[in-house]
Amino acid sequence: MKGLSLQDLHVGDKASVVKTITEKDVLAYAEVTGDFNPQHIDEEFAKTSIFKARIAHGMLSVGLISRLLGTELPGMGSIYMSQEVKFLAPVYFDDTITATVEVVEIIENRKVKLRTTCTNQNQVLVIDGFAFIKPPKLSI
Repeated sequence: MKGLSLQDLHVGDKASVVKTITEKDVLAYAEVTGDFNPQHIDEEFAKTSIFKARIAHGMLSVGLISRLLGTELPGMGSIYMSQEVKFLAPVYFDDTITATVEVVEIIENRKVKLRTTCTNQNQVLVIDGFAFIKPPKLSI
C-alpha cells in the first residue's frame, strides 16, 4: 500500500475492489454503528418491505469506497474531505459488489475529485457519487 501525491495522479486513474456482502458483514456493521433497522436485521419484517428481503446498510458499500480511497487511490496519507452518494438499488445478502473510484478532476488547490461507484454481480449500478480527496504532499 502506498499513497500517491497530486503529481502522481492523472485523470482516468482507477482502482477497484470486489467483496461479497454476507449476513455476518451486515450484523457486524449493525453492532459497530448501532443501526439495527429491522430492514437489515429482521427477516420477517424485511419480507413485508418493498425489497421483500433483508438488505445491507447502504453505508456498508460506501465503506468499500472509503477503503479504496484510503489504501489505493490516492491511498495512504490521503484526507477524505467529502462524499456525495446516491443509493440507486438495494444490496442484498450475498451480492458481490465491485466498488470503483476514478479520478475525474485534479483541482489546483491540492484536491482531487473522483467518481465513486458500486455495482453488483449483475452489473447493476447500486451506488453512484463523487468524492473529494486531499492526497498526501509526497508519495509515500
